[in-house]
Amino acid sequence: MTLLRRIFAPAPAIPRLPDSEIPSKYQHYRWQILESTFIGYAVYYLVRNNLPVVGKEMSAELHYSYEMLGNILAATALSYGLGKFVMGILSDRSNPRVFMAFGLALTAIINVLFGASSDYSLQIVLWAVNGFVQGMGWPPCGRSLGHWFSIKERGTYFAIWNIAHNIGGGLVGMVAAQSALYFGWRSAFYIPAAIAAVGAVYLFLRLRDTPQSVGLPPIEDFKPEDYKDAKVDEDAERERTTYELLFKDVLSNPVLWLFASANFFVYIVRYGLLDWGPTYLKAAKGASLSDGGWSTLIYEFAGIISTLLMGWLSDRLGGRRGMVSLLCLLPISGSLAGIYMTPPGYLWLDLLFFSIIGFFIYPPVMLLGVAGLDFTSKKAVGTAAGFIGFFGYAGRTFEGKILGMLADGPGWNAVLLFLGGSLLGAILLLLFTWNLKPKQ
Repeated sequence: MTLLRRIFAPAPAIPRLPDSEIPSKYQHYRWQILESTFIGYAVYYLVRNNLPVVGKEMSAELHYSYEMLGNILAATALSYGLGKFVMGILSDRSNPRVFMAFGLALTAIINVLFGASSDYSLQIVLWAVNGFVQGMGWPPCGRSLGHWFSIKERGTYFAIWNIAHNIGGGLVGMVAAQSALYFGWRSAFYIPAAIAAVGAVYLFLRLRDTPQSVGLPPIEDFKPEDYKDAKVDEDAERERTTYELLFKDVLSNPVLWLFASANFFVYIVRYGLLDWGPTYLKAAKGASLSDGGWSTLIYEFAGIISTLLMGWLSDRLGGRRGMVSLLCLLPISGSLAGIYMTPPGYLWLDLLFFSIIGFFIYPPVMLLGVAGLDFTSKKAVGTAAGFIGFFGYAGRTFEGKILGMLADGPGWNAVLLFLGGSLLGAILLLLFTWNLKPKQ
């Protein structure tokens, strides 16, 4: 246990660099942190969201029902939510360089084992463990960005970083689908695992811990024009105990509970279409394996521009992340209705509605996480992100189980109606966040 603590311990502060070097070094490291967390988290997606792309093909060969497939998705969603919470607490007391790289290496190994298995019970266990280990991805990113970017600019820079979700989530649709098309469905786990192994090495070589660990002042004190006059808030820089992180900074914060509850419903909508979109289009609309992969790519990539725009807008509105999130959810209802009413044979129209939903669903996904960081200490950003993420993936767990049962029973129209009801729940909760903004 002592050895593990030493391996994952936060990097110690080193003597501050000469004043003349601080501005240039700060900007260099800020972009290095943004780049490494961006690429690293995109690669995490390749070994997490590959199962839905080949779910139909795997189920056909192994004789799984939609409910059985839904059970695997539900197991990993629950374990990921729990992992995100637990790993969030641990990440606030760890060096993200080691923490994030180690997690990516572990999930690569698990993907290889899952792809080689044909046993249903073993696959549930493996994919649940994969979900838990995947919890080592988001929290260290939140910790890193929280230390290197200030509150007044978080919406913009988190929006840039958040595109990693779309890049990774979109590429996995094509990587997994093309791998399965040419080499069989098992290769949809082997090939992404190889990419993840390379990504783990990259993260260890490129990522860094706090500004103080490389001889720079904390972000609150970095002002290129007059940073020498700034005063360090020593309490704000003090490492928190686990008790303080969990009970004082997070669980006693009612604002975090509100954003977390809204996230529960947002994730049902997000993953309802991401997990089941390719299968739905193939089963209900007659799409091919390749067409199903395109739905994932379009859904993910559509959110890139909107995430940047809405992140910037939330900064301009003083950090009103809840307000912007609510406005983004409104157009999604019309697109869900459009998918519901579109008959088979109009795949282009279904893909258009998928792109509209992807365009508007990802800003709330990003902004609700940033809101959690805004309303807690920067030393607890991983814990806050894990807490909000736990609610999100509790929603995904619920979605994975319920939608599989609905697809096997009443049918796909019932699935779409359930997603519509979840969307309404998110809208009602976010009404209470309309004017909430953090203290700068």
